[in-house]
Amino acid sequence: MNSQPNLSSKILEMAGRIKELREIAGYSPEEMAAKTDVSVSEYRQCESGEADLTFAFIYRCAQALAVDVTDIIEGASPVLSSYTLTRNGEGQRVARAHNMVYHNLAAQFKNRIAEPLQVKAIYDESLQNQEIEVTTHSGQECDIIISGQLKVRVGDHTETLGPGDSIYYNSSTPHGMIAVGGRDCLFYAIVLNPTGEPIPGLSTAGGEHIETAEKVPEPKVYRIYRNYISTETDDNGALQKISFHDEQNFNFAFDIVDAIAEKSPDKLAMLHLDVNKNERRFTFEDISRNSSRAANYFKSLGIKKGDRVLLVLRRHYQFWIAMMGLHKIGAIAVLATDQLQEKDFQYRFEAAGISAILCTAFGQAAEQAELAIANCPEVKTKIIVDGEREGWHDFDSEYLIFRSSFPRPDDAACGDDLMLMFFTSGTTGYPKMAVHSYKYALGHFVTAKYWHRVNANGLHFTISDTGWAKSMWGKLYGQWLCEAAVFTYDFDRFDAHDILPLFSKYQITTFCAPPTMYRFMIKEDITKYDLSSIQHASTAGEALNPEVFHQFQKATGIAIREGFGQSETTVMIGNFAGMTPRFGSMGQPNPLYHIDLLDKGNKPTKVGEIGEIVIGTEGGIPNGLFQGYYRDEEKTVEAWHDGYYHTGDTAWRDEDGYYWYVGRVDDLIKSSGYRIGPFEIESVIMELPYILECAVSPEPDEIRGQIVKASIVLTKGTEPSEKLKKEIQTYVKQRTAPYKYPRIVVFRDELPKTVSGKIIRKQL
Repeated sequence: MNSQPNLSSKILEMAGRIKELREIAGYSPEEMAAKTDVSVSEYRQCESGEADLTFAFIYRCAQALAVDVTDIIEGASPVLSSYTLTRNGEGQRVARAHNMVYHNLAAQFKNRIAEPLQVKAIYDESLQNQEIEVTTHSGQECDIIISGQLKVRVGDHTETLGPGDSIYYNSSTPHGMIAVGGRDCLFYAIVLNPTGEPIPGLSTAGGEHIETAEKVPEPKVYRIYRNYISTETDDNGALQKISFHDEQNFNFAFDIVDAIAEKSPDKLAMLHLDVNKNERRFTFEDISRNSSRAANYFKSLGIKKGDRVLLVLRRHYQFWIAMMGLHKIGAIAVLATDQLQEKDFQYRFEAAGISAILCTAFGQAAEQAELAIANCPEVKTKIIVDGEREGWHDFDSEYLIFRSSFPRPDDAACGDDLMLMFFTSGTTGYPKMAVHSYKYALGHFVTAKYWHRVNANGLHFTISDTGWAKSMWGKLYGQWLCEAAVFTYDFDRFDAHDILPLFSKYQITTFCAPPTMYRFMIKEDITKYDLSSIQHASTAGEALNPEVFHQFQKATGIAIREGFGQSETTVMIGNFAGMTPRFGSMGQPNPLYHIDLLDKGNKPTKVGEIGEIVIGTEGGIPNGLFQGYYRDEEKTVEAWHDGYYHTGDTAWRDEDGYYWYVGRVDDLIKSSGYRIGPFEIESVIMELPYILECAVSPEPDEIRGQIVKASIVLTKGTEPSEKLKKEIQTYVKQRTAPYKYPRIVVFRDELPKTVSGKIIRKQL
């Protein structure tokens, strides 16, 4: 936004209207700066009329202040709904910025699904030999030249247009234009937006990213993470580079939680609902002080640095307190679900060398753990949470009597010290133990800020049990790095009818859940619920049904952004902030990792070719990648060799750098010379409304080697039949290459799964 010494009365009038509307809404300049994605100083300049009011800025103000853009520009609301006539030269002057002067030709029309603009591109000799700057936004655009010449860049193509010429293109393709030929160019730009929502790229309505070529600085607010993290973004706000400082001394509990508590003691850290919806609010000071009590308590029980402690705490609020307490004393937290049985506990106790357990009193978990402990004498300390049990310490009553301060010891765990263990799903054998260092928490900054897109004044909700890695993606590290509060509901069973009203009641702003949860929500008819508080939504883990994607977007205006990662990593690939999400694609690589696709010969694949997703580590282990599999050198070397961590997952990459998931390396189906990925077929089958679950696997065949088999669970009330099998097969044939259709369709009451809910394909 450039200063303009000779201010026009038009700019002053618009600036005055913005100020008036802000004061009526009760927003401070700082709040409006955040809502319009400019710095506070830039916002003050705009509001006082000391800077140009760009096209994008006016639209953002209109959305933040709940008015039409015409209210700001003209001081009157649009009133026409049938048609509007604009005579030559009478268009509504919107802005002059970046050598472009815009006039809106339909300012008086309500609920526009397109923005027809008359644009004057001002000739600038200095731009003639430079690369044309580009931008992107959703929708499509048609440009028609009236006079002069316009040089247009669309993707890698460049065309020069004269009077009467036109160009039509997908606006999500990077594009830009300049006047050429020695004089200004006048043209019509019709930005098409068939959704009927405010024009993407010009507003923040519905939480969609502002795709703009203009670099918009982040508001100048001091954040603790800046002590450890630096980022570089492009003009659209997409992350290009991330670097870290002093990570060798980093301990999340001391350096983030305690630091935020000191800076902003009353800042909300977590809003928690127990199973009966009893509400608790925890500030960062609460978490800091209570975790220090927990640290002192654990030390009194003999738990020390390096000890492995198993946490089986569902979504109890005590989990967050215990985790930070363990970080402070340097004990290694090992996460587990309360669904484990005796044999599962015994395996984990022995494999990880567990010496202490914190376990929920809910259900049968403590009983099953106790049975296993009888055969595992190394488990010496038993602590119960949310109840009492003979022979167990009562966490809730005992930890509160300890001091609420815990000074950082000289030998505090940090950097490469081991912090956390996850048991992988174990779909092909016993679960492996992925172990992470204290640097792991830093890697989740990208997860939260650029994928979940949390904000410091928002409330983030990730549906996950604390027994799984996904909870660390969405319920702790990244969110608190960004100083955003987390919402946790300790429900027993997921019930969409029970959960959907919570979005409006608690004004949840960002949301992440597996596709299954979204499917349940859609079946509940989300149009009956107020979801207007949601700004961004994301998903990972399995195929997202297109119908679910479109129904959710229709109801909320938000595109669900898919992502990909593992227990061994943070988010590796995603539809991140600053990029246009592509439905069905995992997105693009996280700049934190050096990601590639390798063929069987460990050579990079070409565009469109299937390869295994790998992370290059010759330059060092990136923060967020695991340290190896605990006590299992063979499995570690099997996955991590020749300078790459091999994920075991396959994908292909399109010409624009978007990745598309295929399946696990072992899940690829080899039929008559074809390599068929099950994920694509599952995605198509899941489009059918009567499909509840689906898994595609290979079936041995004498002629073809293998053929495609689909194991399907139908929705309640749908009866299996030969006719239905044929219908499914025909549907797949019509939407994929014919060789991919399932020659065998089997209907099942349920699919075999691990305790984490992942399908065990080898049993199919």
